[in-house]
Amino acid sequence: MITPRQELILRKVVEAYNATGQPVGSKTLAADPELEPGPSTIRNELAILEEQGLLAHPHTSAGRIPTDAGHRYYVDHLLRALPARTHGMDLQLVRREVDEAMRVTSETLSQVTNLLAIVSAPPLDTATIRRVEVLALQPQVLMVVIITSTGGVSKRVFTYDAPVDPGLAAWAAEYLNERLAGTGLGARTLRSKLQDPGLGPQEAAFVEGLSPAFTELAATAEDTLYVDGTARLFAEQRFQDLSQINELMTMLERRALLLGVLSAALSERDVLVRIGSENEAPALRSLALVAAGYGLPQRKLGTVSVIGPVRMDYSGAINSVREAAAALSRFVEEIYES
Repeated sequence: MITPRQELILRKVVEAYNATGQPVGSKTLAADPELEPGPSTIRNELAILEEQGLLAHPHTSAGRIPTDAGHRYYVDHLLRALPARTHGMDLQLVRREVDEAMRVTSETLSQVTNLLAIVSAPPLDTATIRRVEVLALQPQVLMVVIITSTGGVSKRVFTYDAPVDPGLAAWAAEYLNERLAGTGLGARTLRSKLQDPGLGPQEAAFVEGLSPAFTELAATAEDTLYVDGTARLFAEQRFQDLSQINELMTMLERRALLLGVLSAALSERDVLVRIGSENEAPALRSLALVAAGYGLPQRKLGTVSVIGPVRMDYSGAINSVREAAAALSRFVEEIYES
């Protein structure tokens, strides 16, 4: 445990270091009007904080810098004290398709925080079929369009040896909507829904021909990540060496690994913060991750996150991630219920 005065000094060191990237000395702290003790008392408190592993002393004559543990203490107390804001980020999400909402969220979040922003879209297996369209592109070419409850769109084109009867195509659209609307995207469920002993031979054969558009939908879909702000990390030059960037870029390319890291936020009640060595993934051990889940009241469907140097504005990052997750939750709930 540390005293309230030590806690205040630690907070000042973290905030000053995150703002400047330079070690913070006792004279600098003594000049802060919030700190009443003189330089000698502050030096003693800094030494105690260093003994507890919350600060480090890079050089004999230099000031202190926060360790990962110091950042963790700061963030834990920040999360408890930080007031929630719900209207500070205008994502303009109302009635947009999910892919556009994810893209807008990642772009806006990166601009607000000046960090790398990543949004994971709801997995396809959480969706149901909302509507089916059967469209004649040419007399012998049909396109089946499937719109899901999450706003996703899947298209598949079918080519025939002879022109397709427009009446048969129109009937198929009505039949498929009647049979499949509200059905989950599992292949077995869809196949059983498509099979109807009461259909005539021509209609049954036609529907069977269109069935791959539905039964192969879940198998061919991939979880989607929306990433924005990579260039900002290079421009800010806040990394100690290029190997950090290379490892992070490799992780972004290996989507499954990154999705696994972000999935930890799905079980958190509030924002998940992982600082430096707290990250299990080697590519993130010199970075900080701030993430939150979004979705329905009873189930989180995806994550909103930012990644950047350990020396980041945690207050801004946490608030921005909270707001983005709340906005996406409102949007997704509206989409699922419509």
